[in-house]
Amino acid sequence: MRFPVWRISVFIAAAVWPLFWLYEALMNSLGPDPGKVLVDRLGLGTLILLLITLSMTPLQKLTGWVGWIAVRRQLGLWCFAYVVLHLSGYAAFILGFDWSQLGVELSKRPYIIVGALGFLGLLALAVTSNRYSQRRLGVRWKKLHRLVYLILGLGLLHMLWIVRADLKEWAIYAFIGAALLVLRVPSVMRRIPRLLGRKVSSATKA
Repeated sequence: MRFPVWRISVFIAAAVWPLFWLYEALMNSLGPDPGKVLVDRLGLGTLILLLITLSMTPLQKLTGWVGWIAVRRQLGLWCFAYVVLHLSGYAAFILGFDWSQLGVELSKRPYIIVGALGFLGLLALAVTSNRYSQRRLGVRWKKLHRLVYLILGLGLLHMLWIVRADLKEWAIYAFIGAALLVLRVPSVMRRIPRLLGRKVSSATKA
């Protein structure tokens, strides 16, 4: 396995946050409604991990270090793990496992449908993230995994619908997401290494 220390570090960094939040809940540090806080944090964690996952390819192209790509799949799977915990928390703390309330929730909060669509997209990517699926699907694998851009849009829309009163934090994530998408435009990516190369050459000459 290449970059074992780096891979383990990423694993620990992703795993520690849900455990820390659970500890806070057990210590009564999350306020009067710890279940809702946990659900919200896991949802935001999913979005942040998705943005970090999408940043791996641009970082690799900008720096030339393949270690970024080495943890991309792991980060994607952690993203899926967070969304599973997010949905599980919603079922436990919001619905109380009372599935008869789901219809009421959907009618009152249609953003849940948007979140569910994002979950299904992440499920498809997680199931097909292995090498067997890559070989089996061939060129279709890349087309399928371009769903990640749609999933990002659904995640941002889901968050926007929830935080309508305060858009400052949402705007930060939306800007980062837009920047990452722009960086994936081939004409943009071709120019950035050149610009970095010019800066390095200038610094060397100086």
